[in-house]
Amino acid sequence: MAMDFHAHIITPEYRWGLKSLHIDPLAADGFVLPDWSAEKHLEFMREAGIEKSILSSPTPHLLGDDARLTAKVHREVNASMAEVCKKHPDEFSFVASVPLPFTDAAIEEYRFAKEKLGAVGVKLTTHAGGVYLGDPSLDDFMAELNRDNALVIIHPQRAQEYPKTPITGTVAAIFEYPTDTTRAVLNMMAHKVMTRFEGIRFVVPHTGSFLPYMLQRFTGVSGILASMGMMEQVDLKKEFQNLYFDIAGDPEPVALDMLLSVAGEDKIVYGSDFPHSPAKVILAKKKHLDENPKYQNLLRKIYGENEKNCLGK
Repeated sequence: MAMDFHAHIITPEYRWGLKSLHIDPLAADGFVLPDWSAEKHLEFMREAGIEKSILSSPTPHLLGDDARLTAKVHREVNASMAEVCKKHPDEFSFVASVPLPFTDAAIEEYRFAKEKLGAVGVKLTTHAGGVYLGDPSLDDFMAELNRDNALVIIHPQRAQEYPKTPITGTVAAIFEYPTDTTRAVLNMMAHKVMTRFEGIRFVVPHTGSFLPYMLQRFTGVSGILASMGMMEQVDLKKEFQNLYFDIAGDPEPVALDMLLSVAGEDKIVYGSDFPHSPAKVILAKKKHLDENPKYQNLLRKIYGENEKNCLGK
């Protein structure tokens, strides 16, 4: 039985939050929000052999310019996620949504969600209003998470500035999501987030996105720049060791092998991306993966000790 580290919940409060912050999902991500209910999610989990799902709010992320309104929206959304989890404590838990880049408000909401609502961690977007993970302005918030040895589930969104007519069309999931994930994690590495805040367990989505390629390039180019005094030397091996990776999306036939070329088998966990990926599609992909003899030893880790280590148990 698997634990799902990449699953979303769409509550009425979340839809209200989008309207309050004047966010149109179709305009923001080129994708209509899917329908969601606890019953549909539980049915999918039974069919997929998923024991528990860690729910997070979906895209578009609830970003706003008004700190007070943004904080209010996140409070309502977190409360609604907590209510669902209370009704199904054996099947669901959730990670809090926080109003970054407003650091003080984000710390307050994280503490409230953890201590009063039972959040098991926090979901962080790759950037909040153009402030990317790794930015020094977020250090106080990262320090707060580090004190708790927190679980952080990273989720991408579209960059603020992008081509008006991108070659992949309007849907951000094709190219913009993996690009922004890679951008954020590389920024975290450059600013040594994983070694300065080594208690945090980060989950990187979508089988590492473009990191397997970029890791080698980052190593080579950063070494040259460091020798020229243009940046600090980064120990990428140390930065990488606190990262976990979910396999939501299309791990076969290429992405999972690419990830395994740079990440250890003990750092990979399961992710479905339900309900944004249709249940039938996820079930077909999971069945194929589960029946692939190439990954049998790896799957035993993904469905066993890896998830426990990622949760800090």
